[in-house]
Amino acid sequence: MPMLEPVLSSLATVFVTMNALWSSPVALIPLALAAAYFGWRIVEFIPVTRRILERREGGS
Repeated sequence: MPMLEPVLSSLATVFVTMNALWSSPVALIPLALAAAYFGWRIVEFIPVTRRILERREGGS
């Protein structure tokens, strides 16, 4: 088990750092904006969802 101690210590440090980062609204707002943008780009890229959106826009 002594070989696992450095790995577990590094993992604990990463989790604590990520927890502090994701608790900050300054970090979450750009992440949310990027996720919304790329989510919309992916929806436009996938042909099936593009057809569904075109039908909705054309039908109304």
